[in-house]
Amino acid sequence: MERAIQKLDFKSGGVSSIFLVNDCKDMPGPSKKELRIALKQILTLHQDNYPEFVARHIFINVPFWYYAFSASTFLSPFLTPKSNSKFIFARPAKVNDVLLQYIALEELPVHYGGFRKENDPDFSTEDDISEIFLNQSSTEIIRIPMQAGVSLMWEVLVSGWEVNYKEEFIPTDDSSYSVIIQRRKKISGHEGPIRNSFTCKEPGNIVLTIENGALIKKKRICYRYKMMNRSSS
Repeated sequence: MERAIQKLDFKSGGVSSIFLVNDCKDMPGPSKKELRIALKQILTLHQDNYPEFVARHIFINVPFWYYAFSASTFLSPFLTPKSNSKFIFARPAKVNDVLLQYIALEELPVHYGGFRKENDPDFSTEDDISEIFLNQSSTEIIRIPMQAGVSLMWEVLVSGWEVNYKEEFIPTDDSSYSVIIQRRKKISGHEGPIRNSFTCKEPGNIVLTIENGALIKKKRICYRYKMMNRSSS
């Protein structure tokens, strides 16, 4: 906490607050008295020493017992109303939705449903991300134009349940043959971003076909891509 505070910048336009995330995955059960005491101490420490520094403190992958007791009756008596409003609790099924309310998709780590990978040699947080929503029982086709001699790298991320996904290169010249890059397969958000690349010898389009076979659930599809000269790839 102290190291994080040292990085704050209280000048106009600077970062002047801290955003904390605690992953409660594999947390011991409610019978662990020591755990509950430690949590009380952490909350008291934040309230007494860092009341204005912490903008939000999010607990994710919160087990049912913790959500039912700690998120309601267990924590509230130890916090002021202002401090209590800074704490957010997310069950496993809601982790991605909650984090995306506060963290940009390009900054959110892959294991939490985002694009960010440590020391990624191909993409950075500066690369633009496009977003589409795929209605139930519908198909979306993404076309990315390419010039001859160019390499293209792309990444696709699905939020929610499975979709059918296919990649191909379709030349501009109707007399040329299409190239199947990735045969039709099922992908889901649990797999993380799907990344691939292709170098073309003639002008054409990378075509990404995404099918949502669900009858009631709309899906969110996010993707990004970048072009490189063959010599720099």
